[in-house]
Amino acid sequence: MREILRELDRWLEQGEEIALATLVQTHGASPRPPGARLALTRSGSMIGSVSNGCVESDVFERALRVLDEGRPVLQSYGIDDELGPAVGLSCGGSIDVLIEPFRPGEAWAGLRAALAAQRPAALCLGVSPDALVGRSMAVLGHPAVAGSLDAELDATVGTEASRLLRAGGHRTLALPWRGAHATVFIEAFPPQPRLFIAGATHTAIPLCRMARELGFHVSVIDPRSAFTRAERFAQADALLREWPHEVLDRAELDSNCYVLTLTHDLKFDIPALARALRSEVRYIGALGSRRTHERRKAKLREEGFSDRELARIHTPIGLDIGARTPEEVALAILSEIVAVRHGREGRPLVERQAPIHADGDREK
Repeated sequence: MREILRELDRWLEQGEEIALATLVQTHGASPRPPGARLALTRSGSMIGSVSNGCVESDVFERALRVLDEGRPVLQSYGIDDELGPAVGLSCGGSIDVLIEPFRPGEAWAGLRAALAAQRPAALCLGVSPDALVGRSMAVLGHPAVAGSLDAELDATVGTEASRLLRAGGHRTLALPWRGAHATVFIEAFPPQPRLFIAGATHTAIPLCRMARELGFHVSVIDPRSAFTRAERFAQADALLREWPHEVLDRAELDSNCYVLTLTHDLKFDIPALARALRSEVRYIGALGSRRTHERRKAKLREEGFSDRELARIHTPIGLDIGARTPEEVALAILSEIVAVRHGREGRPLVERQAPIHADGDREK
């Protein structure tokens, strides 16, 4: 969503006509989760996906008609007949996609401002009946809202959306409305996970880039000006020429934070790791050999940390994928972080007996 919002801003500045497709409901297996989006322009630019390519061509054609007519539509896609020309899903499920002209009204403005400020927000979209399709409301924390679905629905929908704000996720509501029923899709956006990288090393460059692609807010921290150059870390959200522990001291570390030290240097590592260990951060990782980490642990024990507390530090860092290059090491580290984030062990999917996307598994 954040990447799409940035592109929408750019397209609006260029005067483009824009359509936005949102996956609002899935039935059975689906390539993408509810909330997946595809934004496109009449001139042919696209970003995002609602089905990983299964129905995008048809969505594009329908989106052009939506732009012509100026009215949103709800389109359903089912099973693809591999022997025929039908457009559909090959995974056996079906999806409902809301395709609408993108108009940056109150709800979108409120959502964009909240996400830019790292505040939780929820977007509520009218799905049915036709009179409600395309209406939107952003819930920015009880009781603050922007936009409106309908005076009869706003309070109930706002209460349900507020319940999702902390953890994120989505929900589809069926509510009585004007003698019939209304369907509303709610998607909540918690603050971005924050990744703090202590040490502007060569490995930190691809790590920063990849983490941004995965939706992390990335801070790269190193007091050495020769390393913290903007051209090396153009994609960092924050590039800080400070001692890592000073940044972490004021960062309000919580379970939405991830801390890495990449320097192999105890004068950097020990203060930063100590700050992380005194907090509730989700993940602590330290690059270096087992011998280097034994030296770290000895220093940290001197500061009063127990072996149980020290066990929170992931070292050797990353999953065992045979990484050698900085890019491979960055991939191994981020793979472990994602596994921790989603409560997985990082084992091959072929060994998993439970459904790949079990309920509650996938962070929306």
